[in-house]
Amino acid sequence: MKNIVLLIIFTMMSLSFSGCRQTEPREEWAIVLHGGAGSARSMAPEVRDNYLNLLDQALEVGTRMLQNGEKALDVATRVVVWLEDCPSFNAGKGAVVTSDGIHELDAAVMDGSNLMAGAVAGVRDIKNPILAARHVMEDSPHVLLIGEGASSFAQSMGLPPVDNSYFSTPERLEQIRRIKMKKEDPDPKGTVGCVVLDSKGNLAAATSTGGMSGKRWGRVGDVPVIGAGTYANNATVAVSGTGHGELWIRRCVAFDISALMDYKGMTVKEAAREVILGKIDKMEGSGGGVICVDKNGNIAMEFNTGMMFRAWATASGQKGTAIE
Repeated sequence: MKNIVLLIIFTMMSLSFSGCRQTEPREEWAIVLHGGAGSARSMAPEVRDNYLNLLDQALEVGTRMLQNGEKALDVATRVVVWLEDCPSFNAGKGAVVTSDGIHELDAAVMDGSNLMAGAVAGVRDIKNPILAARHVMEDSPHVLLIGEGASSFAQSMGLPPVDNSYFSTPERLEQIRRIKMKKEDPDPKGTVGCVVLDSKGNLAAATSTGGMSGKRWGRVGDVPVIGAGTYANNATVAVSGTGHGELWIRRCVAFDISALMDYKGMTVKEAAREVILGKIDKMEGSGGGVICVDKNGNIAMEFNTGMMFRAWATASGQKGTAIE
């Protein structure tokens, strides 16, 4: 009888303590975007200010949508379209040039509410590759389409083709000239991306890139590889990466961050730091960074390069843009 009474008391105390536990506060919505990472370099004040202004404009596109209650997938997609249309970043208009003097682009999108994903790689005539990736996810039974097949599918979805020269800018043509003259090394870093938590608790990630400057042989990096450069899962986190794609693929960077949170109970900041500084840092190569937002709207922006172009905002009023 005594044992039964003690058991009842212990059970009541346990229920009482569990009822007093504080649940982690959740942001109504949160958004982070990036415009690539790279080595530290001197930047004229007016150039730096221009990049910060562009990041802020892209952020404003996303925050307005979230304030209006729009869903994470639409917000992430729309922000990346804006970045693809901006010639100052390595995605869409302004993408880097391959060793053959053409542009080959990659993009991916993932919906954390159902783990659906879509991606395209090596496309040459799709104005906004992220829209093609969205169609792959929603209007095909596939996850990844490449090259001419991806272009044909995109046209069947109503995305008109553009000439490859559309993506060129004088700066990118000068860059490939310097690379061919051995005055500049090919750079694997340069991507745009966006991760979002919406008011319904759904996460989404979208990433787009022109790839490595001076790349050869149809090289494809981490961006369209789900779990490497792009990942979203409502149970954990949404991640978009920018950096040395070969390393991101080999380390399954985006999924690894989610797995550390899921299996080891790490916070988003702990997981991102562990992957970028504890794992990527120990590999050869120049690294890069990630932007992350977890299921409660907590943000992480971790990088091991000299700079990462980034912007962020939350419903509670956190907001900022940064490069270094």
